[in-house]
Amino acid sequence: MTDYELRIAGPDDVDGARSVMLDTFYRVFDCGYRPDWHADVIDLEGTYLRQPHHALFVAVTGGEVVATTAVRAAAPNHPPHPRWLVDRYPAATTAQLFRVYVRPEHRRRGLARALVRRAVEFASAQPVYRDIYLHTDTRVPGAEAFWRSMADLVHDPRDGGADCSRTVHFEIPLVAALTPAQVLAPA
Repeated sequence: MTDYELRIAGPDDVDGARSVMLDTFYRVFDCGYRPDWHADVIDLEGTYLRQPHHALFVAVTGGEVVATTAVRAAAPNHPPHPRWLVDRYPAATTAQLFRVYVRPEHRRRGLARALVRRAVEFASAQPVYRDIYLHTDTRVPGAEAFWRSMADLVHDPRDGGADCSRTVHFEIPLVAALTPAQVLAPA
């Protein structure tokens, strides 16, 4: 992974990060851009760069953003997710991981894992967060196995019940206390 720089995104990274995200929506998820699900992608600066306790992380090689991970204070949406998840993970105290995407030609190099680690360290250093939550679509190849290797399963609707969703919900424990300066220091 020596050819990659992992960093908190700045204004110069926004267009590249947006490209990674939109390509993922169209080419991997096959759903395209959906304003009700992806509004943050249009205003990455306003959502992640200008909000306290929010962050966008990128992996860059050769001047190109090739992977992303984001953190923001957000509860799961109900619907479509169960109401009890919203109650368990309120927006005021929950760091939700978003946009963990890697361009296909850069996969299997540890970028997602390294960016998630940075995001977890960042969230853990924010005094407002008590939990780190995320969900994933099990139809995305490798996504469920990836998250099961890094996070604790909270809810799998396929385990009985009437919910036929393919979205699985996870929690990642906060790490030992770090200061924001330690988190933002170059690796």
